[in-house]
Amino acid sequence: MSVPINVYAYLGDAYLALKAKTYLISLGIYKSKELSKQSIQFLSAKAQADFIVYAQDQPWFNETMKEYFLRGRNYKTDTIPKNASVITYRLATGCEAVFGYYYVIEDEQTLNQLWDYYRTYVQEKYETISLR
Repeated sequence: MSVPINVYAYLGDAYLALKAKTYLISLGIYKSKELSKQSIQFLSAKAQADFIVYAQDQPWFNETMKEYFLRGRNYKTDTIPKNASVITYRLATGCEAVFGYYYVIEDEQTLNQLWDYYRTYVQEKYETISLR
């Protein structure tokens, strides 16, 4: 199946949103305002960009991940969110493309590992999840 790179990024974005929100609910966070606040930490372009920069230096970041990251990062789009620089947005798009690729090929093991690395990184870097 030949899938355009922007579709991988789109699916990766949706995958991360579902994983992050499901994770927050599993922690007992039920109030809409708190869910929104906490999920922004996980789903911001900055968090995704920071993670993918970090990930590239890790031994588990393989050639396939690099390939889809670069394809996503280099994808030309006409829209840039107002909350992110062009560089941050492109790095985040590359990150989403990696998640989307593994989602499309249904590699649950790699997706779960990537999610665990991502979740841990974001929680440590941004000190998320303030349970009350």
